[in-house]
Amino acid sequence: MRAHGSGARSIALIALALAAPAWSAAPEPLTIDYPLEGSLFPPGFVAPTFVWHDPAASAERWIVEIAGAGSQPPIRVSTDGARSVPEIDRRCVTESNVLEPSPYEAAARAWTPDADTWEAIQRLSLESDTRVTIHGMAGDGERVVSSGGVGIRTSRDPVGASIFYRDVPLMPTRTKQGVVEPLDQSLFPLIQWRLRDLSQESAPIVMTHLPTCANCHSFSRGGKTLAMDMDGPSGDKGAYVIKDVAPRMVLEPPDVLSWNAFTGKPEGRTTFGLFAQISPDGRHVVATLNEEIFVANYTDYRTLQTFYPTRGILVVYERATGRMTPLPGADDPRYVQANPAWSPDGKWIAFLRAEARAAYDDGPRPTYAGDPLETPIQYDVYRVPFREGRGGTPEPILGASHNGKSNSFPKYSPDGKWIVYVQARNGLLLRPDGELYIVPALGGAARRMRCNTTRMNSWHSWSPNGRWLVFTSKQNTPFTQMFLTHVDEHGDDTPAILVPNSTAANRAVNLPEFVPIPPAGLVEITTPAADYRRHLERARALEAAGQREEARAELARSLALKPDYWETHLTLGDLVARDGDPAAAIAHYQRALELNPRFLTTHLNLGIALSRLERYDEALEHLAVALALDPENASNTVRVARVLGLAGDTERAERYFARAAQLDPKLASAQYEWGLFLEGRGQLEQAIERFRSAAELDLGHYWARYQWGRALERLGRIAEALEPLRAATEIGPDYAPAHDALALLLASYGDPRLRDGGEAVRLAWIACERTGQAEPRYLDTLAAAYAEVGRFDEARRTAERAVGLARGSGDAGLTRELESHLALFERGLPLRIVFEGGRWRTNAPR
Repeated sequence: MRAHGSGARSIALIALALAAPAWSAAPEPLTIDYPLEGSLFPPGFVAPTFVWHDPAASAERWIVEIAGAGSQPPIRVSTDGARSVPEIDRRCVTESNVLEPSPYEAAARAWTPDADTWEAIQRLSLESDTRVTIHGMAGDGERVVSSGGVGIRTSRDPVGASIFYRDVPLMPTRTKQGVVEPLDQSLFPLIQWRLRDLSQESAPIVMTHLPTCANCHSFSRGGKTLAMDMDGPSGDKGAYVIKDVAPRMVLEPPDVLSWNAFTGKPEGRTTFGLFAQISPDGRHVVATLNEEIFVANYTDYRTLQTFYPTRGILVVYERATGRMTPLPGADDPRYVQANPAWSPDGKWIAFLRAEARAAYDDGPRPTYAGDPLETPIQYDVYRVPFREGRGGTPEPILGASHNGKSNSFPKYSPDGKWIVYVQARNGLLLRPDGELYIVPALGGAARRMRCNTTRMNSWHSWSPNGRWLVFTSKQNTPFTQMFLTHVDEHGDDTPAILVPNSTAANRAVNLPEFVPIPPAGLVEITTPAADYRRHLERARALEAAGQREEARAELARSLALKPDYWETHLTLGDLVARDGDPAAAIAHYQRALELNPRFLTTHLNLGIALSRLERYDEALEHLAVALALDPENASNTVRVARVLGLAGDTERAERYFARAAQLDPKLASAQYEWGLFLEGRGQLEQAIERFRSAAELDLGHYWARYQWGRALERLGRIAEALEPLRAATEIGPDYAPAHDALALLLASYGDPRLRDGGEAVRLAWIACERTGQAEPRYLDTLAAAYAEVGRFDEARRTAERAVGLARGSGDAGLTRELESHLALFERGLPLRIVFEGGRWRTNAPR
C-alpha cells in the first residue's frame, strides 16, 4: 500500500512550481532511513517509499527536493509525511505472530512518489548523481527547521526479467504430540506463488491452494522448463515435478518423478532430493540424495526453522531415460555433498562439501536459529566437472572454502565469471548471521557484498543479464522481504533496495528467482498431480467434523491415486485406531513406516496401538525410536513411562515419569499419568499429590480432579473428596463418571451431614442421560438417589432396569451387587455406605 502524503498526481503537476524553502538559523539533522546513500534503481522500477525520522518537534510538513548534477531545475514536492497502514492478511494472524511496529518505526515519516513524479525522478537521476533532500517545515510552512539528504541514481541496465517467488505465512504450530511444525498442513493452501514484473505495483498469484508445501524450484535457461519439489517437510518430499512452461500450466501425474526410485538408496530408507536444480539445457536434474538432515523447528515465527543436511551424495537424473546415477566426485559417503548449482554452460557443478556426521548429538537441542547447540557443520564450496554425468575430481573454490566459516548456496553469474554465496558461522540458508559474498568463479579473494543488511541475507538469484541480484532479508521485519542490488563488471555492488508490495506485511517472501518470462507467459499453474493430497486433507477435515465414513472414502481415493503415500496410511491408521480397531491401525502404521521409517508420529502411534493389544515389547521399541528422534519431548516420555508401567517394569516407569516432569514441570498430562501409575500401585497418597498438581497446572483438567476425588474416596476421606469431584462436574459438564461418583456419595454416604439427596438425583440423572440410560452402575446410583429422597417406586423401577442390564452383560458379580441394592429399595430402605477399618461396607443384604 502506498503513502502519497497529501496528494498524488496533483503533486507532480505543481512540483516544479514550489519555491525554494527558507532556512532557519540552525536546522536540525533529519535522518533518511530509506533509501540508503548510493542506492541504484533499475529503469522502470516501481516507485519506492522514502522513509525518514525528524527530530524537530515543530516540523509539520516536509518538502522533498530532488536535484540533479546538471542544470535542470530541482523537483520539489510537499507532503505531510503520513505513513500508510500496512496491508495484512487476516487469515495469517495468530496470537504469536502479531505484526506491531517498534516505537522507532512508529515515529517514522514517509512519502511515495506518484507514478509521474517517480518517472521524472528516474529521468533526472539516470546514471547521474542525484540528491534527494527532505526539509522539515515549521507550522507556518515558511521556515526549514530540519534537513537531511541522500544520493540516489538510476541505472541504464534493465532488469530484463520477472521474479518467480513463494509467498508464505509464518504460523508455526505445536501438534498434540508436542512436535513443532513450521506450518500446519491444514494451512498449506495459504501458500502462494507469484510472478513479479518489477515495473508493476504488485505481483499476481499464479499458483495457490496447493494441498502440499511446494518448495525449492529452478528453471532451465530462458525459463523454458520449471522443476519443483512437490511436498514439504512433513510430506513425501521425494516427489518432484518437471514441466515445460506455458501460460497456463497443468502439473499432472506423468510430470512427477520420485527420488525414491533411486536404486542406490539404503534399504528401508526414504530420500527427499534436497536442493534439486535443473540443468541450463533442461536435460538433467542434480540433487542431494541419501541425506541425513538436522532439522529443528521453533515456535518463534521470526526464525522458525533450522534445516541442513549432514550426509548425502549428489545424484543426476536424466530426463530422456529416467535414470538416476551418482555423480562421481560428489558421491563420497565420507562427506555430505549438497546444494548443487550449474555453471551457465552446464559444464561444471558447484556444490557444498563437509565431513559427514550424524545429524544429532547427545544433549540438549537448540531453541532458536543460530543457537550454539545446533549440530556443528561448516561447508566448503567445491566444483566438479559434469561431463554428461561422468563427473570428475572435485576441487575447492578458493575464497569460498576452508575459511573458518560455513559457505553455502553458490550461484554462478550468467557470464560464468562470478559466484555469489552465503557465509555464516554454521549450517546453511535461513541463517540469522548469513551474509552474501562474491568470489571469482575459478576462485580468488572473496569480498563481502555492500548490499548486505543486518539480518539474514540469502536466497539470491542473478538476473539473466548478470547486472542485478535479488535476495531476501529480515532487515526490516520478521517477515522476509525481497531486495535488489546492482552488480557491475568488476563484481562491485550497490546498497540494497527493497522490492515493495511483494505480499501482505504479515507474510514472508522466499525462494525468489529471476526468470525471463513476461507476465502473460505464466498466468496460472494448477496441480492435479497433487490430488492425492487434496483427498487426504479433505479426509482430515471430514473426520474433524465427525463425518468418519466420508473421511474413509476420501482416504481410499487418495490411496487409489498414490498407494505408496505414507501419510495417507498414517492418517487411515489414526482413523481406525479411534474407531477401536488397533489391529487394523497397526497394519497401516507399519506400511507408513516402510515408506518413511523415521517419522516420529508414526512410531509413536504404532507404539500406542501395540500397547492396546498388550504387545508391550514391540510397543516400547517404537516408542523408544520416537523418543530418540525427539529426546526432549516430555509428552512422548510420558507415553513411554505409561507403557513401561503396563508392561510391569515399574522401576523404569517411575524414572521416565520423573524425567517427563523434569523436562516440562508445567505439563499437566505428565502429572496426571504419573498419578494413575501410582494409584495402580496402591500408592494413593502420592497419587493424590500428582492429581492435585495436574489440576493446578491445567484448570480445565476435569479428569485429574475426578481421579483426585476417587483416590481420596478410596482412603475414606469423603469430606475432602467432595470438593474435587464437584469441581470435575462443573468443569466437565458432560463427564458422566464424575457426576456418578459425586451422586453416589451424596445419596448414600453414612454421614448425614454430607448427604444431599436432591443434588444426587440431579447429578445421577445427568450421568444416565450422557450414557443413553445404558450404564447399569449409573442407573443404580440414580435409584439410590431416588431412595434418599423417599421416591422408592422410582428407585425400585430404576434399579430393576439396572439389574436387567447387568444380567445382559454377563457380569455375575455386578448383577449380585445391584440385586442386593434392589432388595433394599423394595423394603423401603435407602442405600448406605460407610468406611470402616480401611474398607467400604454397605447396608445391602449379602
